Amino acid sequence: MKFATAIVNQEPVAGFIQSERFIPFFDASNGKLPKTMLEAIELGDQLIQAVNDLRKTNLDDVSIPLNSVKLAAPIPRPRKNIFCVGKNYAAHAIELGSEADIPKAPIFFSKTPTTVIGPDEKIPRHEKVTNALDYEGELAVIIGKTGSAISEEEAFDYVFGYTILNDVTARDLQEKHIQYLLGKSLDGTCPMGPYIVHKSQIANPHELTIETKVNGEVRQNASTKQMIFNIPTLISILSQGMTLEAGDIIATGTPAGVGMGFQPPKYLQPGDKVEISIEGIGTLTNTIE
Repeated sequence: MKFATAIVNQEPVAGFIQSERFIPFFDASNGKLPKTMLEAIELGDQLIQAVNDLRKTNLDDVSIPLNSVKLAAPIPRPRKNIFCVGKNYAAHAIELGSEADIPKAPIFFSKTPTTVIGPDEKIPRHEKVTNALDYEGELAVIIGKTGSAISEEEAFDYVFGYTILNDVTARDLQEKHIQYLLGKSLDGTCPMGPYIVHKSQIANPHELTIETKVNGEVRQNASTKQMIFNIPTLISILSQGMTLEAGDIIATGTPAGVGMGFQPPKYLQPGDKVEISIEGIGTLTNTIE
């Protein structure tokens, strides 16, 4: 079950995908389901049941060919910062330093809501503030219900689904300011999408192939099984003393192959096309402005 937000009559509208068609929640349900993805996620199992019921009906009058709509980020404007995990793949930690840089506990930082853009949108180059814009293909977890002090055993009960995220980073700002926030939060540096895939459709999120291409060249190719800290661990640690809410986004880290890891570095340039594919979800494509 795939969910998306599309621009319909110049407004972002949430819905689901069926047979290469986009079906708005609100129109298909005669107004019983909400128009926004955040409100839909908050419905939890009620949303899944409603969509399953709608799939059994004739939706021709409300469905739109997928190739005729522009998709936005599934959650175009998160309510709060996106939670991110640094150096969560050992090979990535080593390419940025050495084996001594492999973390013994998760490294958490965040990206602000103004970073979020959708598939096929242009990533601003920000040439006035950075000369080292880099890509990071990642699996992102969408939280499905509010909770705190979540145990690892119950963590997946709090997951709604998964999407693709590009944690675009200004490496020079990251190094200059030590703290990650500024280098990670330039406007438009968090492409996300194209879909949220419900957790019921992903048998094991720790066995997914993740691949990043720049101008057709494969730069990253790994499996999510290589994460140092798995999804239940990340959710449990984050939720100890801090409430996770429906619609929260956790980016689980990037594998080796980022531009900074090459000698010399391969930073992003105007016109570069970045494609991130994750098994079972799809491909997120953006170009540098």
